[in-house]
Amino acid sequence: AGQAGLSTGYHLALRGIPFVILDADARVGDQWRRRWDSLRLFTPSQYDGLPGMPFPAQYHTFPTKDEFADYLEEYARRFELPVRPATRVTRLGRAGGRYVVEADTTRFETANVVVAMAGYQRRKVPEFAQALDPRAVQLHSSEYRNPSQLAAGDVLIAGAGNSGAEIAKDIAGVHHVWLAGRDVGQIPFDIAGRPSRLLLSRVVLRVVFHRVLTVGTPIGRRVRPKAVGRGGPLIRVKSTELDALGVERTPGVTGARDGMPLLADGRTLQVANVVWCTGFSPGLEWIDLPGFDGGEPRQHRGIATDHDGLYFVGRFFQTAMSSSMIHGVGRDAEYVVTAIAGRPRLSQVATASATR
Repeated sequence: AGQAGLSTGYHLALRGIPFVILDADARVGDQWRRRWDSLRLFTPSQYDGLPGMPFPAQYHTFPTKDEFADYLEEYARRFELPVRPATRVTRLGRAGGRYVVEADTTRFETANVVVAMAGYQRRKVPEFAQALDPRAVQLHSSEYRNPSQLAAGDVLIAGAGNSGAEIAKDIAGVHHVWLAGRDVGQIPFDIAGRPSRLLLSRVVLRVVFHRVLTVGTPIGRRVRPKAVGRGGPLIRVKSTELDALGVERTPGVTGARDGMPLLADGRTLQVANVVWCTGFSPGLEWIDLPGFDGGEPRQHRGIATDHDGLYFVGRFFQTAMSSSMIHGVGRDAEYVVTAIAGRPRLSQVATASATR
């Protein structure tokens, strides 16, 4: 029941197709509420609405993560989307020609399943983290909220992408910060400034990310493998800001020595805290179907290539660079729902039964 699932539900409801949205959280939007306190969306408010409901904010402002969480909750309420909260899916398999979805104490059978999850599901932390001094505070970026969680002393942030840079800026006023990892580059303008009203809104988001960098264009197909493997440039935080705050850049962390993080240049850092901004795994191990190994699914524009009736919404670069962004997920959801609507009508009805 994040932006991908709710967008899919909106289009299913428009077509009168019966459905249910299963979500492990107790409340719609909780996946956003759990993120670090200072987080704001990278896209301006005019691009932060889902199909049928603009985001209620002044033009070209950047909502907080809690404001967006509340928006998702109101979206589900306004369109009366059938969300079942506190229902964690544990397995997807097949039996008797239908899909079987096991979720806590309920078993669903259906001919169509949409996996409406982003690829940020299971934390990736290197194995050598276990060899660090047990007195050091270690957090993954998904666990970080604010500097009060940290012990006195220096902080190493492992991973210099957007999460690492944002958290480094958040901590730098309280602790000395080391930011480890390769330079991912940065967009050449302030996203909140006047130039971004043209460059970010009209050119980057609307044209480049949504219509140029797609799986249907030669340049999009060339860029996609690199984007999936490397991620994007820094969006909000600039390297000059981090320099001014005293954040020190280092090579990546490659291991542990004497309980301390070992850098690629052979140095060790005496730090009291490590924040792992090392990304996520897709977290699809619960899909128990031939050809799935827990990694990225084989699909084209959200339609599984090996399994009829299985769909995906919200994957990174699913159709375009914008697919995992708020303003791009609605297009992918509509495409997938159109494919579902083209299947035999009877197959769209799901049945559920208690398992214990």
